[in-house]
Amino acid sequence: MTAVALSSNSVEPGTLGFLVVFGMAVVLTMLFRSMTKHLRKVNQAARNEEKASAPGASASSVDPAAGTDGTTPAGSASQRQDP
Repeated sequence: MTAVALSSNSVEPGTLGFLVVFGMAVVLTMLFRSMTKHLRKVNQAARNEEKASAPGASASSVDPAAGTDGTTPAGSASQRQDP
């Protein structure tokens, strides 16, 4: 038998190296998709908040204390008068 000396120039990463890189690519793709989804939610919430706080906000803006039909429930803070 002859021993084959491996030099640093003849070593290749092989299948294990490919699987590690491919796995990282899959994980990063899932991470970027999740991050994009969350950023879209934050952006939409900021737009909604900006519309609600605009000086010329229409009467159709949603009051957090209001019910689903736009009426304020009895006894809520927006209906009570402070003494």
